[in-house]
Amino acid sequence: MAADGAGTLVGSDRVLGILAELARHPDGITLDDMARAAASPKPTVHRALASLGRFGFAARDGRGRYVLGDEFLRLAFAHHEARPDHVRITPVLAELAEHYGETAHYAVLDGDTVVYRSKVDPPSGAVRLTSTVGGRNPAHSTGVGKLLLAWELPDDDAVARWVGDRTLERRTDRTLTTADALTAELRAIRAQGYAVDDQENEPGIVCVAVPAFLTSPTRPSGAVSLSAPQYRTPLADLVAALPAIRATLEAHR
Repeated sequence: MAADGAGTLVGSDRVLGILAELARHPDGITLDDMARAAASPKPTVHRALASLGRFGFAARDGRGRYVLGDEFLRLAFAHHEARPDHVRITPVLAELAEHYGETAHYAVLDGDTVVYRSKVDPPSGAVRLTSTVGGRNPAHSTGVGKLLLAWELPDDDAVARWVGDRTLERRTDRTLTTADALTAELRAIRAQGYAVDDQENEPGIVCVAVPAFLTSPTRPSGAVSLSAPQYRTPLADLVAALPAIRATLEAHR
């Protein structure tokens, strides 16, 4: 939650922080637990929840726990479904998921993470992945993230500045965690026009990613990926499918 210098939420930040905390508890959260999470007195938190409740953004379930309200969910889903990139890309993802029997994603870059805007699982046989619509993963460990970083960071110096003195999170033993390794990878991605995730974000999961030009003919709005368990669809098979994946994207432009 956002906080002041003393670590306590204040004013409108408190209300927004409580709203964000509600989203992290789909099974609901008690007033006591919310007060601890917000580092605020229970009466103060109760007033914030009551304010959210008046707008339908918070509610109480049958156990007396606080949950996101139906009005908030309605607005969020309506906004997401009406987004131009979601509307345009979902048919592409659906076609890819059905044809290849694997999960298709559309993601955008946000700082050092990727945000998944759309996800379509195949009609049957889907393998549960950690990705969720609205969820995030580190950019450096995902195919979509590395692809978009290759566009965002046009040369080796830009990659070095982006990494800085940070230690990149190691998601698996295959994750690229150094500036030198990421620099070489992004250089290869710029040359070949696609990216792969070779079990770098989740053990046993591979993917290929290509740019999606939904809002500009020269700069990708995001990236489309096809993800699969390595045992069922090896990475080499996904790479071999790249011409067909690109053709599917082009057909829906």
